[in-house]
Amino acid sequence: MKPLTAVPALALACLLAACGSGNEVGEFKNDWTGNEIKVMQLQDPKVSGVVCHLAHFDRGVWDRLGKGNWFENPSNSSISCLQSGPITVGRIDLDKSGEEVFDQSQSLVFKQLAVRRIYDASSDSLMYVSFSRNIVDGSAKMSLSTVPLYGRDVTWANGKPTTE
Repeated sequence: MKPLTAVPALALACLLAACGSGNEVGEFKNDWTGNEIKVMQLQDPKVSGVVCHLAHFDRGVWDRLGKGNWFENPSNSSISCLQSGPITVGRIDLDKSGEEVFDQSQSLVFKQLAVRRIYDASSDSLMYVSFSRNIVDGSAKMSLSTVPLYGRDVTWANGKPTTE
């Protein structure tokens, strides 16, 4: 392999290794160029008994070669969360911005696919938002899933927050 062609190949290999798959539970090709939809299972590190499934797009080699922009996946994602067992809520951030529970690189340097958890005290529910973070230009593409806690047997490690 010539040195100049080895550099892009090496960079692509590093990108694919850096993306990581978390706990991938499904994947399928959605066109003939090798583009894939990947589905990952996410466990919230501070809330047991809730599982989220995150679907995102992963560009194939032919798409990268044909369209350029070799080192980046699109910002598209979708999330769905549900109760998978007894819910125990640990020490979570209760302010309006919530806290990040997952992130994964979608480009060599600047783009991240992320998930934030926000507690809505007025409806007694957990909201999970998947979105893309790009240092240069943010993305309006996002997805939201809600897990209701109302009427369920939920254990709060620090006591249930009260609404004022």
